[in-house]
Amino acid sequence: MPILSVNEHNFQQEVLQSELPTLVDLYADWCEPCKVLEPILAEIAQELSGKLKIVRVDVEKSPVLAQSFRVQSIPMLVLFDKGNPVDQVVGLVDKNALLALVKPVLPTNSSEISPKELSTLIAQGQAVAIDIREKSDYHRYHIPSAIHLEADAVAEQVNTMTASDGPTRVLYSRSTDQAKELSERLYSQGTRVSYLAGGFLGWEAEGLEIERGS
Repeated sequence: MPILSVNEHNFQQEVLQSELPTLVDLYADWCEPCKVLEPILAEIAQELSGKLKIVRVDVEKSPVLAQSFRVQSIPMLVLFDKGNPVDQVVGLVDKNALLALVKPVLPTNSSEISPKELSTLIAQGQAVAIDIREKSDYHRYHIPSAIHLEADAVAEQVNTMTASDGPTRVLYSRSTDQAKELSERLYSQGTRVSYLAGGFLGWEAEGLEIERGS
């Protein structure tokens, strides 16, 4: 997500009404520390695209905004979440410090669901288990009522299965890693799915019911 230039005319829309947490960089063209900070912010904006919005406000071109922030020194970075300022830092800081600043408001990549929780959700009709193991493994045994999707086809098919506000869609593989990685990738693309902690091995370890055959 590119860094946006924000002024007094679009601040409310781009920051106060933003669906994403927003980091506001108050700067000026003559400010040398601001110039050092700019590429760091660009890196973070790219790495956290879809999770964090970063905007820049030129304090000389937007004096009313600068006054509202009570700017006394720049660069000044103010973190907004749900339209409210939640934290700030003044002066040149490194990338790690900025990542630590924004971490508390970043959305979770995906939801981890325990085997027992998934079992309860399935029984209540509130979850759909999606088996992304090899098809032969699925046909041998799987979580009751689970459907099988090839891992490379999940991105194309998962949204056609059920609406995003319907039953929770839970990916599972043999262990945790593959399903977690895939769920995080889908989340970054705008598809909300969860993953089963421990995978099918974790489900079996809990002594939960399994289905054999297809």
